[in-house]
Amino acid sequence: MTITFKKAGEAAASRIMKSAKSGMKASAAAIEPTKEVKPPRAVSKEEAPHMIPARESTKTTMMPWKGWVDRFLKDRMSPGQYNTWRNTWYFWPEDPYNLHQMPSPATKIPVSADGKEAGFREVSPGSQPPVDIPLHDLDDDPYDSGYFKRDTRRRYVDPEFPHPEVEQLKLDMQDPNDPEVQAAKEKLAAGPKSSPGNGLRFATGPSNFDPTGLRAVMAVTNAEIQKKLDKHMPDHVSTGSSI
Repeated sequence: MTITFKKAGEAAASRIMKSAKSGMKASAAAIEPTKEVKPPRAVSKEEAPHMIPARESTKTTMMPWKGWVDRFLKDRMSPGQYNTWRNTWYFWPEDPYNLHQMPSPATKIPVSADGKEAGFREVSPGSQPPVDIPLHDLDDDPYDSGYFKRDTRRRYVDPEFPHPEVEQLKLDMQDPNDPEVQAAKEKLAAGPKSSPGNGLRFATGPSNFDPTGLRAVMAVTNAEIQKKLDKHMPDHVSTGSSI
């Protein structure tokens, strides 16, 4: 019964997606940008669907009123008077960004040791070729974003499964005939009892897309996740460590 409902839902979803795609294609064909914004300028809401964005950003500021006090005093003072006033009232007079978090289009700053300068967005993003996104390998799942399989930093934080090698050494140094030691060894060998996995049986029915169960948190077992974490464990010496 569950599988029948699942197939019916998949069929309905497929029809809805096809209908949505056809609607999007029709709307895109109805509003095709025809006019390029040259030179760059602000466009109205009515113009926006028919405009092709400019490939380069504007070279002039859109806030010409900014800095008018500084320009006014510079025109009416001698260079010495102006520099004295500027060094007195400015927090950082020689700041190349003029204390702005985002520089203006006319601002140019050194970008190399030989004195070469470049402005903000000197090369406009719109003038660049399309981004070349590398493809996944054939065995990779592009939709698999599970971090728990690579979370080696918190691997031993779980108090139920803390450093099994260390716990084994502790037990080996104790009396092997002690019943409590024997029980502790059996418990350590059995591993944690939490997260046994659902056996690939979900609310929508059984699944076989990943026999290891690592594709979904509900299906993963402690044994499989420990194997996966072993592959991702770091093998380098950290900066703070000493040999």
